[in-house]
Amino acid sequence: MPSNSRSLALLLGFLLLGVSVLSDWLSQAPQLTLPLVVSAVVSALLCAWGVPQLRRLKLGQVIREEGPQAHQSKAGTPTMGGLLVVPVGVIAGGLVAPADQRLLAVAAITLATMAIGAVDDWRSLTKRHNTGLTPRGKLLLQTLCAVAFLAWAHWDQQVAAFIALPLGWVLPLGLLIWPLGLFVFLAESNATNLTDGLDGLAAGCGAIVFSGLGLQLMLRGHEGDPAMAGFCAAMAGCWLGFLLFNRHPARVFMGDTGSLAMGAALAAVALLSNSLWPLLVMGGVFLAESLSVIAQVWVFKATKDPATGQGKRVLRMAPLHHHFELGGASEQQVVVGFWLISLILVIVGLVLLP
Repeated sequence: MPSNSRSLALLLGFLLLGVSVLSDWLSQAPQLTLPLVVSAVVSALLCAWGVPQLRRLKLGQVIREEGPQAHQSKAGTPTMGGLLVVPVGVIAGGLVAPADQRLLAVAAITLATMAIGAVDDWRSLTKRHNTGLTPRGKLLLQTLCAVAFLAWAHWDQQVAAFIALPLGWVLPLGLLIWPLGLFVFLAESNATNLTDGLDGLAAGCGAIVFSGLGLQLMLRGHEGDPAMAGFCAAMAGCWLGFLLFNRHPARVFMGDTGSLAMGAALAAVALLSNSLWPLLVMGGVFLAESLSVIAQVWVFKATKDPATGQGKRVLRMAPLHHHFELGGASEQQVVVGFWLISLILVIVGLVLLP
């Protein structure tokens, strides 16, 4: 099984590398391959050094008791791996176009949410329970970071007041773009956080979606955004490097440190490049994971019997990946299946380019 997961991780990496090389060749603008490769290699090297350090510091994951019982064996696996790779993706992506202030802003919101996740992870570790910051406290900190980013974007006029849709359509929003932008930040960062529940799931899907966003920005012709596309490639690379150590059986978890930063970076790129539609389509796995939790909680509360405290459930367990896992699919089957769905959604997103 470990060798198989290694082969699958390498296959995904070579697939995304091949797509980057093909894009650079067709566009005659070598914008994706170099940041992808540099970020992946540096991230892998840092993980090779850093994972033993995390283990030495005894930063072992605490597994929630109500989760699948098979996951209890993962207890003690080093977490907070996002600290090792997120800065690599941010730095490599920022060097694509150092003079572009947008990349600085994306880097800032990514690192800020990484810090929030690190505090959350650290509190979980010190309390020896899988709850760090309170949900309200975490949401408040995320909101403050997002509002600061959106305030800068408004002041610098970096966000369009409409959403580009397929077939040349546009959805004019005017001032409504700002509350929508806040919603996208909170929804995306928490969706990626929910997806990070199986070995290699969030890292693989994240690499695929970042690659898809970068590719669609290169394919949009004169309306493309090479600088932001390069940043996406660098972020895809950092998760590919991390995947070599996060594949099944994982030697390290990204923790909230990585998953919150991943979602914030996706949201920031989408807002600044008018790519909300591609993100919605390509990030469909993240959306489904989030909606599965919302549906599970809503149905349970709506059907809850006051006497017994029990309610109906639409899934065996939420988020969605646990539903399939408890249905008999192996962890690796679920992960690879979700990778394939993400790849298909990227293709759909490219076909339905704005």
